Amino acid sequence: MTMLAGNDLAFAIVLGSALGIGVGLLLSLMPRWGAPSLANRIAPYIRDVTDPRGLGIAPAAPRRDAVLAWQALQGRFARLIGGGEAVTRRLHQAGWTMDAAAFRGRQLAWSIAGLAVGGLVVVAAVLLGRGSASLALVPPLAAVAAALGFDAWLTRAARARVARVQEELPTVLEFIALCLSAGEGILDSLRRVSDVGAGELTAELRGVVVAVGTGSSLPEALAKLSDRLQVPALTRAVDQLVAAIDRGAPLAHVLHAQALDAREDAKRDLIERAGRKEIYMLVPLVFLILPLSVLFAVFPGIFMLRLGIG
Repeated sequence: MTMLAGNDLAFAIVLGSALGIGVGLLLSLMPRWGAPSLANRIAPYIRDVTDPRGLGIAPAAPRRDAVLAWQALQGRFARLIGGGEAVTRRLHQAGWTMDAAAFRGRQLAWSIAGLAVGGLVVVAAVLLGRGSASLALVPPLAAVAAALGFDAWLTRAARARVARVQEELPTVLEFIALCLSAGEGILDSLRRVSDVGAGELTAELRGVVVAVGTGSSLPEALAKLSDRLQVPALTRAVDQLVAAIDRGAPLAHVLHAQALDAREDAKRDLIERAGRKEIYMLVPLVFLILPLSVLFAVFPGIFMLRLGIG
């Protein structure tokens, strides 16, 4: 009896959802609901008064209300989870062109999608006759897993991009030092390297050149780059470069020294990663190969003792 009631409930959910979606689509196509508002109809004739820039007609009121409601929901979700500064730092490190609120909005959308997928799994399980009370935990767990998965995706993207920046740093510094040794200025050297290069760090240097061209000073643009990426080796190189610019020290020697330090850091990091990989390689040896070797060595003797042959 309980199984039949569960099947009826699942069928009711599926059919009711389909009916609601169909009715909503039909209502959206009706002239009364789909007609433009009075403001949209008269806007083309008074655009020079209502919108001096002439950027076009304002969006419809229902759409604007929906956008405002979604932004308010994003803000509440961001305040509930918190960690805006850490999210902003990881977004800058990953190179994603969005702010923390937009990221939380996408994370909320992923949570809603996970909740919907979990609900579909529950409905499918009930329709197949495998429904139970524990299935009620599937939708919220799927929502949490989707939110955590999107956050983990950002963390992985940030770590990968930071690793690429660290790998490119010594080469970029040496090329800048070579340009300086050839007689070019520091800004011209940065512009040349950013134009020739195609990596992550050269793209960031291209942004520095654009910032200097729009009125910012070079030390300020470099400091913003360092604060945005927060890579230790890059931060040290930028600090030394800014100090050399302020004091009038030879920049080529400073950059050569920073490139050497960056290569030493990369070498130490490589050695540390190799040490960790050696430990990881012991896991299959200890938990798979060694037990099988012991089993193959001991099992024949035990088998012979049980048969009384030995």
